[in-house]
Amino acid sequence: MRAYAGSRRWHPPGIIGAVPTTSLTTAVSELAGADPVLSGLVERHGPPPARRRVPVDRRFGDLARNIVYQQLAGRAAASIHGRFVDALDGDVCAARVLATPQPVLRSCGLSGSKAASILDLADKVAAGEVALDRIGRLSDDEVVTHLTVVRGVGPWTAQMFLMSTLSRLDVWPLGDYGVRAGFARAWGLSDVPVPKELEVLGEPFRPYRSLVAWYCWRAADER
Repeated sequence: MRAYAGSRRWHPPGIIGAVPTTSLTTAVSELAGADPVLSGLVERHGPPPARRRVPVDRRFGDLARNIVYQQLAGRAAASIHGRFVDALDGDVCAARVLATPQPVLRSCGLSGSKAASILDLADKVAAGEVALDRIGRLSDDEVVTHLTVVRGVGPWTAQMFLMSTLSRLDVWPLGDYGVRAGFARAWGLSDVPVPKELEVLGEPFRPYRSLVAWYCWRAADER
């Protein structure tokens, strides 16, 4: 089996903030009852941690954080994100970003492309082109389409927003190496599946693929 380098990239600490505990318990129980591998993962790791509902006024900050964490290990990304929040005096919103000179954003450790992405997000939110206050009314696919108009925001970033901010239960991030590596490790595959293969492998787990992704991340980090 291939090495699992990169599986410790950031992933949402909780993905079910708006889901009632009884519904989460039912979903985890259904998954465990339907698949012996998931049953073992549930036994070892318990249910995913619940999160509080993310207020509308924090959605911009959540999406900006997702941009910061793109392609970075958790510790390095957390350090950069902390400096970014400090540079905005803790007020991570479109207006504050637009009022902050780009060199200040870069001084936090953001790459030029990530600083440009966050500025483009702020521009589009301020202009109403990206409506984070109403985005929760859209379907999963519509959310991805809506967010990927922002420079540097691809499907992975939008899917992390779906999972961690909007608490959607059936997101299956095909491009996330940690999910693919964890699936291979947990289910004993000889190779890490490519995205098209993972898409097929995830079909039996609808409508709870976000939960399966969380268990795949746990499996990828097991030693």
